[in-house]
Amino acid sequence: MSNWLSNKGKWVAVAAVVVAGGLWWHFHQADAPAGGSGGAAAASDAAASRQVKPALSVQVVSPQSAQWPANLTANGSIAAWQEAIIGSELSGLRVATVLVNVGDRVKRGQSLATLQSDAVVADANTARANLAEAQALLVEAKSNADRSRNLRGSGAISAQEAQRDLTAEQTAQARMESLKARLAADELRLRQTNVVAPDDGVISARTATVGSLAQAGQELFRLIRQGRLEWRAELPSSDLVRIKPGMPAWATPPGGSPVQGTVRMVAPTVDAATRNGLVYVDLPASAVDAGARAGMFANGRFETGQSAGLTLPQSAVLLRDGFSYVFTVNEQGLVSQVKVQVGRRQGDRIEVTQGLKADARVVASGVGFLTDGDTVRVVKGQS
Repeated sequence: MSNWLSNKGKWVAVAAVVVAGGLWWHFHQADAPAGGSGGAAAASDAAASRQVKPALSVQVVSPQSAQWPANLTANGSIAAWQEAIIGSELSGLRVATVLVNVGDRVKRGQSLATLQSDAVVADANTARANLAEAQALLVEAKSNADRSRNLRGSGAISAQEAQRDLTAEQTAQARMESLKARLAADELRLRQTNVVAPDDGVISARTATVGSLAQAGQELFRLIRQGRLEWRAELPSSDLVRIKPGMPAWATPPGGSPVQGTVRMVAPTVDAATRNGLVYVDLPASAVDAGARAGMFANGRFETGQSAGLTLPQSAVLLRDGFSYVFTVNEQGLVSQVKVQVGRRQGDRIEVTQGLKADARVVASGVGFLTDGDTVRVVKGQS
């Protein structure tokens, strides 16, 4: 009896193990997707998670060849073309009036200031009176000399008396000529009490003040002749041979707009210390309206000809860490970062001098959002 009970317990234990295994298989089979095993589904999920989608939609452009001006850049001072120093030609006279100020435009012969002329007027009046007296004496002396010449052959007057009358005539004539010269000098001094402009131009400085005592040669005004300014640009001696008279040049005063001028001449000498030479550029009268003033330091450029170059939109070039980069795209949409050298700029385009092939496909804009190795989707745009 005890053996039968022992065998029956063993069969019950075996049956329990079989039932538990069947339940485990049933529940795990229900969790698995239909048509495949659990291991295959997990592998499929991992592959899907590793799929890379394009990061950005972009347009691409190709470099364009263009003829651009070849320029030389330079710096230099803006100065007056010629500056006239205007002063008094008389000494010891006080300034009576000052008629112009700094910045005024004047015409040739225009009055700038006047000096007190009372003493000069008095001298001129005296000279006129003396001249009138000399003219009257000359008339009398000439009459006596004519009589002596007529009577000298008849014996009515002595030769000595005739000679005296002729000498008196010559003396009266000489005195009259002397007084004429004196009157002319006094009239000149009278005109010189009016200080006038020697040329058209702009008053650049004024030291004349009412009541001051003028001295001969003392500066009263400075005049920029004809209002003309020039840009004295400094260039290395190696570049001077490329500059010719008549070439266009542009000078940009601080805070102003570029002013187009014309090369007048290249200095015949070069500074021995800096090895730079001066180029004199005539600026138009409109330079003043553009902000140019004598004494300013300005930068600018010279146009020396035309040259070909590959260009891109400026939006296609990325400045990063002090270098310029563009992003090229291959047929699979993979982006490559390319380091390039850039040159001239004109409008919204920039010249690429090195690092890029003419048939490259370059991302046109949005380059700040890209990194090397990104995948992009190319959309229609410029090519």
